Amino acid sequence: MTPFQNHIRSAMQPLANASAAIAMRAYQRDQFEFLGVAAPARRAATMPLIKAFKPASAQELIAEAQGLWNLAQREYQYIAVDLLARHVKVLSGTDIPALLNLALQKSWWDSVDGLVKVMGTILKADKTQQSQMDAALLHPDFWIRRIAMLHQLGWKGDTDVIRLQNYTRQLAPESEFFIRKAIGWALREYAWHDPGAIRAFLLDMGDQLSPLSRREAAKHL
Repeated sequence: MTPFQNHIRSAMQPLANASAAIAMRAYQRDQFEFLGVAAPARRAATMPLIKAFKPASAQELIAEAQGLWNLAQREYQYIAVDLLARHVKVLSGTDIPALLNLALQKSWWDSVDGLVKVMGTILKADKTQQSQMDAALLHPDFWIRRIAMLHQLGWKGDTDVIRLQNYTRQLAPESEFFIRKAIGWALREYAWHDPGAIRAFLLDMGDQLSPLSRREAAKHL
């Protein structure tokens, strides 16, 4: 382990709470071990270390994130996402494959959606790399397809609406819950910016969209 990773562990271990860990593990369907540290306490303990860390390169940043990802307790994956988000300006579109590789490890909505925000920030800053999401949309793992569907969250007027609609059409036939939920989330997010466009798109899609996707998309219309 690197010095940074050791400092993170030293900050987290005194906060471990066995009873909270049981509840957190149950909430995540017993898929992961937990220390039992809630998000506010986790961030209070680790954010000073994350802010003080000065990665010399994208490779060093990703390596530190991977080292945290390898640790057993789930909180360390959350800290890895916090680390990447804090230093996202060090990253570029060429680092998207490494971030997608992280997403494939210990995959669940919490870690995947955290990485979505990191990748979305990178791709919004350099839209020439956005075609990587076109390839991600065809990936055999549905978590990677979910990332593709969600990567424009929060882009508002910078959203590539044609890409959003095309991704929706391509994923609409899927039965996977997390894909259907992602479709609705992505459309609902853009509806805050242009509700008329989403109303028209939902009308055009008709029953091609699952009830879940449609309900999520129209939640605030």
